[in-house]
Amino acid sequence: MDTIKKLSDYAIITGQSQKFLGVPKTIDNDLALTDHTPGFGSAAKYIGASTKEVIRDAQGLTYKKSMITVLEIMGRNAGWLTGATALARTEDCDGPDLIYLPEVAFSPDAFIEKVKEKLTKTSNLVVCISEGINDGNGKFVCELASDVGVDTFGHKMLTGSGKYLENLVKDRLGVKVRSIELNVNQRCSSAMLSATDEKEAIASGSFGVQTALKGTTGMMIAFHRTDDADYHITYAPEDVNLICNQEKTVPLDWITGNGSDIGQQFIDYALPLIQGSVKVPEEGGLPKFAYRKCNCSEPSKIS
Repeated sequence: MDTIKKLSDYAIITGQSQKFLGVPKTIDNDLALTDHTPGFGSAAKYIGASTKEVIRDAQGLTYKKSMITVLEIMGRNAGWLTGATALARTEDCDGPDLIYLPEVAFSPDAFIEKVKEKLTKTSNLVVCISEGINDGNGKFVCELASDVGVDTFGHKMLTGSGKYLENLVKDRLGVKVRSIELNVNQRCSSAMLSATDEKEAIASGSFGVQTALKGTTGMMIAFHRTDDADYHITYAPEDVNLICNQEKTVPLDWITGNGSDIGQQFIDYALPLIQGSVKVPEEGGLPKFAYRKCNCSEPSKIS
């Protein structure tokens, strides 16, 4: 939303008539002043389903011997996506045994003790972590394994937190362990789209156009959840000056187990956002996407 602010301010200062509004879309769900953002519901649905599948796979590989699976999910400073692994706790699945978000300082020693404790009760352990888990003082867990590079914005490129914990468990406990990184699939998969997410994305875009036509500028279309017993969302413009460069994290009172689990409050919050399925157009048995094909000798076309 920082770009919306800059463009809106520039237009006002230079006397331009253009209006600039932001319609949010980020799976990270970390924008301020909005209940959630389009994209998060579908990503959460994919992560919750993938977690259930990983757990079922792990159960088939135990063979009466201890086995630990570490599942790494996107999330630098906000653990919304990793929290979605708790959605796997359903009637047919107990869900993850441990969940670690970047909002709470992570201790490798405390982690090993937690794993040891859990192994006294089960031989099959599934641990879900955010890629950005850290020591609370700015050092990411993935940095304990090797130096990390930075991207064009100067942010540390986070990768390998799951692999570090895999090796840590091997060295300390000597049990069978594997790490899995969901990687970009959680961001781009069309296989688990949420119908609620799609509906709200369309509605917020429409509301944004109507708001701009009324002359509003420098605002973001925010989602406000009502207090009704049934889930319901309204849309309203919020000042981008209060949103840009801010970061909404998971409330600490939603994080339980001394930082190693997620409470029911998170599940109640996220569950309405993953409801319903979307039929994706197919061609030859695979998803069919809109695309723009460029030809050097012809104008760009949209097929």
